[in-house]
Amino acid sequence: MGKKIIVTGCNGQLGRAINKEFVGEEGYEFINTDVTADIKLDITDVGAVTDFVGKYEPYAIINCAAYTAVDRQENDRDLAMKINAIGPRNLAIAARETGAKLIHVSTDYVFPGETSDHPLTEFDPVGPVSVYGRTKLAGEEFVKQFADRFFIIRTAWLYGDGHNFAKTMLQLSETHDELTVVDDQLGTPTSAAELARCIHALLPTESYGLYHGTCEGDTSWADFAKEVFRLAGKKTVVKPVSTEEYMRNNPQSAKRPAYSILDNYMLRLTGIYTFADWRDAVAEYMKEGV
Repeated sequence: MGKKIIVTGCNGQLGRAINKEFVGEEGYEFINTDVTADIKLDITDVGAVTDFVGKYEPYAIINCAAYTAVDRQENDRDLAMKINAIGPRNLAIAARETGAKLIHVSTDYVFPGETSDHPLTEFDPVGPVSVYGRTKLAGEEFVKQFADRFFIIRTAWLYGDGHNFAKTMLQLSETHDELTVVDDQLGTPTSAAELARCIHALLPTESYGLYHGTCEGDTSWADFAKEVFRLAGKKTVVKPVSTEEYMRNNPQSAKRPAYSILDNYMLRLTGIYTFADWRDAVAEYMKEGV
């Protein structure tokens, strides 16, 4: 029997990637939970969480559960707060009571998303402008407040086994010769596989704290789509447009960050893990079949 690890949101892109990353490693035993999994855990219920974690007394909890429908949350603040903030708080309380490590995944949306003259480090000021960003930041603060041994990892533009931008673009390319994609929002596409590798590297350490975890380099959504089509051999033309132009025909409730380029500064300082370049990570993803 290995060290027990509770994974919340196990059926999401990151949860699946984490389980795949640890396949064949005998040192850990995974307890996978999700609203659609065989083992269900309502992270918004503090009693249920403390009872569940107390029962298993895990070595670590990896929280991949989140409410990520950013537009829907603008009119559903309470549910967003329960899942993105209260949930992490409950897990942090349970982790502290049992001595478990807590790995909590956060987002670039905690920043205002305004154009910057440098990639954003863990020490740059936050200032979310959407309900999603505000509730995820609240989740970070709860983890810091209640957990003793924690890793908070902010990631961005995540894709993996599940619903994501790359898969949507490929699906649309089947029926469209041309697609309009925003080119004035900048960030770094990050594969769930790479983030899982980072978590694997952090897990056995005691280098607790806040980290940025994205693939290296940066691009726009339009150029990301072009790279996906190039790798897939698709002839679909990408028509770059501004966010303002795109919003005229595709209104969105939540404001998107114009600048989401994160600097993995703390990972670089500690030397724990170096992410792959985003192009290499996308190529790996495409080879495995989307």
